[in-house]
Amino acid sequence: MNAVRFHRHGGPDVLVYEDAPEPVLAPGEVEFIKVPVQNVVPIPDAISFAKAAALPLTFLTAWHMLMTRAQLKRGEDVLILAAGSGVGQAASQVAFLHGARVLATACEVIDHYQQATNQRGVDVVIEHVGEATWTQSISSLARGGRLVTCGATTGVNAAIDLRTLFSRQLSISGSYLGSKAELMRASRFFFTGQLDPIVDRTFPLEDAAAAHRHLEDGKPFGKVVLGVA
Repeated sequence: MNAVRFHRHGGPDVLVYEDAPEPVLAPGEVEFIKVPVQNVVPIPDAISFAKAAALPLTFLTAWHMLMTRAQLKRGEDVLILAAGSGVGQAASQVAFLHGARVLATACEVIDHYQQATNQRGVDVVIEHVGEATWTQSISSLARGGRLVTCGATTGVNAAIDLRTLFSRQLSISGSYLGSKAELMRASRFFFTGQLDPIVDRTFPLEDAAAAHRHLEDGKPFGKVVLGVA
């Protein structure tokens, strides 16, 4: 079978498109990447492979952050950092689907949230930028607000004034991926068209190095999908 592999560390140029042996499947395993059959989610005929590939990581992450960790309620205000990213655009859709008002930033800058909420602040912040936005993310929370973080793109060192934390009764939660049950709940809305992963661009498998360079340029809006023309 054809595969993209690397045999040494380095940049995108170390990715090699080559022939590789097919894995030997044990009972109860499927496809060329050798996974347990119970981990496979059937795709309806109307759904493209590119859209389906763009769903699981970002929408499962966003669903777990908003619905499980933040316990989002209808009518709440949600601030989503870097809404053009995969997690950001997924979180925007999940929050809107559940009746929240979404305030999104297009990059790493938080601005105008106070005017949008009449100086109150927001109920939930979805944070994955990290150090560059941490202080503003905390400051943007209303009393009793919840911040959920799943990343640290700009750095891992984040400080907080503990007096702010306890006097305003804030909650800070970490989030990492989610469960298969959560993925299946999100998939129902995906299959009916209520959630729609944004695909920035697709690349055939042999152009894996070009796909990585496209990501490194920092310009994609949505997901980059590899393996389809």
